[in-house]
Amino acid sequence: MASAYSSDAAYPPAIDDAECRRLIQAIKDWSIAKGLTVRPPPAAVSATETELASTLAMTAPVTLFPSPFPRSCFIEAQGAQQAYNELYAMISQDEAFLSRIVAEVAGGDDFTTQLWGVHERVKAEGYTHKHSLGIFRSDYLVHQETTESGREHLQIKQVEFNTIAASFGGLSGQTSELHKFLAKTEYPLLQASSKIATAIGYSLPDNTSSKGIAAGLEAAFEVYNRSETTHNDLPRCIVFLVQDGERNVFDQRHIEYAIDAPVFRVPFSRILQQTSVDASSPRRRLLYHHLCASGSARGTAGTIFEVAVVYMRAGYGPSDYPDESAWEARYQVERSSAIKCPTVLTQVAGTKKVQQVLATPSEATTSELGRFVADADRQATLRRTFANIYPLDTSSAAGRQAREWAQDPAACRKFVLKPQREGGGNNYYKDKIPAHLQTVPTEHWASYILMELITPPPVVNLILRNGQIEQGGVICELGIYGTCIWSNGDGASNNSILRNEAAGYLLRTKGDQSEEGGVAAGFGCMDSVNLV
Repeated sequence: MASAYSSDAAYPPAIDDAECRRLIQAIKDWSIAKGLTVRPPPAAVSATETELASTLAMTAPVTLFPSPFPRSCFIEAQGAQQAYNELYAMISQDEAFLSRIVAEVAGGDDFTTQLWGVHERVKAEGYTHKHSLGIFRSDYLVHQETTESGREHLQIKQVEFNTIAASFGGLSGQTSELHKFLAKTEYPLLQASSKIATAIGYSLPDNTSSKGIAAGLEAAFEVYNRSETTHNDLPRCIVFLVQDGERNVFDQRHIEYAIDAPVFRVPFSRILQQTSVDASSPRRRLLYHHLCASGSARGTAGTIFEVAVVYMRAGYGPSDYPDESAWEARYQVERSSAIKCPTVLTQVAGTKKVQQVLATPSEATTSELGRFVADADRQATLRRTFANIYPLDTSSAAGRQAREWAQDPAACRKFVLKPQREGGGNNYYKDKIPAHLQTVPTEHWASYILMELITPPPVVNLILRNGQIEQGGVICELGIYGTCIWSNGDGASNNSILRNEAAGYLLRTKGDQSEEGGVAAGFGCMDSVNLV
């Protein structure tokens, strides 16, 4: 299958076995040297290596070549990010709107309901944090349509908006650097290099995602230092909340090492052991007890830090909350004065139901985008990226129609069914939709949204995964990162925005027969854009 973006020469170039081996070795060496790596899965670690597991690393799944990507779509996605940052900052401040969203999905979504319960507990005693930080990622696919004149038209369409644990900001920049390195050293030596240079070339934009995300965290750290002036008795720090046994640790480390402030990693399961809320402080300072990392009890002589910023790389799914103590831990963080990334309200703002409500077709009278974005040009910028998304309720004509489509054996093949979840692997595609809905009580269907499938143009690439090469048709998903800091309690007003920046990009690529794209979950791989 030829690439949709190539002219006369096929892309990627045909390579023989010797060229393939040389490329693989170059990628492995560069990746290990530069940290384009992940921990190996437990199944790949032998019994004799178990004690060494914490020291092992392997090349992250990655494409041999940067995938072609339409320049116009890339520019459009980048241009929309600051508008998206502001939009979700505004949504995060609108408790009434979010309360209605939670009520609509509550019947079939206990996790979102429990998150909201944390918010209500903190609200009852009074929030004390003054600012919020968002590290966002807006994900897109290129949608290919045939116009009435028969020409192919490419446009960007949003897959989802991530408000918590938006991953791979650390590795995405490394992937771009890898492909730039290969373009200078290895690609020119390929037998097909002259044809490729003529047909498509290598236009590889800079990608500073790890630095951009780190800059957002540093800015939040400085905002806390300026706003919390009543106590200066303790050194201050940033805490990364992470999952136990995190394989994607190097992605997080690249961001951590780019921050010019003390950073500590705390497993989500040990929040209550390694942190506490200062009972003597009316603003409920969050304290980090450094010696607890080695299992010591709190109170042991050692360094105590005041936590300025909590960056959550865990806590986004039910598996992170196996018992009530995990919810108590989230409550402890939420009720503190630390700047959270994200707060519970910001996490709820990232649910698929919010995306569906915002993307209600413009001709519908119930569209609520204007509730948060008054500027007509900015509304148009956002709306151009919206895919068609429908509720599965019974109170609207759109919801009733969507229920019919979702149960129809033919019509369902145009859609994907999504619950209110992050982390990948949760969706139901095409003919799997009716079967899944049969297992769900109809009164819980409203907790799902139905999204029209986006039709990407054909692209071909080679993927290096676990030392093996996979070749064939692929689908590329572009993510644009953004950082945003806003003041709480100012209402839905853009006067509350203190920082609003784009922060690099991510390109994830998967086989075109795969229905999920998570790299850490084993579906996708790291990639970078070759603008065409």
